[in-house]
Amino acid sequence: MNKTTNKYSPEVRERAVRMVLDNQGQHDSRWSAILSISAKIGCAPQTLNEWVKKVEVDTRQRSGVTTEMTEKMKALERENRELKQANGILRIASVSIAE
Repeated sequence: MNKTTNKYSPEVRERAVRMVLDNQGQHDSRWSAILSISAKIGCAPQTLNEWVKKVEVDTRQRSGVTTEMTEKMKALERENRELKQANGILRIASVSIAE
């Protein structure tokens, strides 16, 4: 599994998103606001755009799967994997005992 590190702290992300949302009226479009702000904080415009979309989903301004729901699904998938492993071990143990 490939795990990436977060180059930007949550505070920097929150501030950048807030700047985009607060200042988009001062630009021709949201994208031009994103271009301007991403240049100031040193991140790719696409990255900042993803941060903005994620905040909009989490605040129900945009449809999609929230961060909270994504975390719950990951936890359930992990638990499901562990239970399948445990069942496999128990199945092997029960066969060994029956012999």
